[in-house]
Amino acid sequence: MKAIFEALADPTRRHILELLRERPHLVGELTELLGMSQPGVSKHLRVLREVGLVHVRKDAQRRWYELRLEPLVEVDTWLEAYRRLWDERFDRLDNYLQKLQTKEKKNVQK
Repeated sequence: MKAIFEALADPTRRHILELLRERPHLVGELTELLGMSQPGVSKHLRVLREVGLVHVRKDAQRRWYELRLEPLVEVDTWLEAYRRLWDERFDRLDNYLQKLQTKEKKNVQK
């Protein structure tokens, strides 16, 4: 999973994944959408492919790059514990704010 996080750390790679989330793309399309050179985009696609986030589908001479969700499921599972932690903290904050509002209303009514 370390390799996946390293790949996701790069903003260009995250942008590529966002584009591939919409639909598969050819390298040339990604080059235009990202405003980058073809070798630059290919370098990022290679990294994403090596960690399993992207799959290449050959169609005659063209190569379609598609998003693979399986590695992201692993990341999502790992993040779940942190989501629960945040939920607990937000619940405590919500309780605290409700107590403050109740206390403030009582002070206003006096």
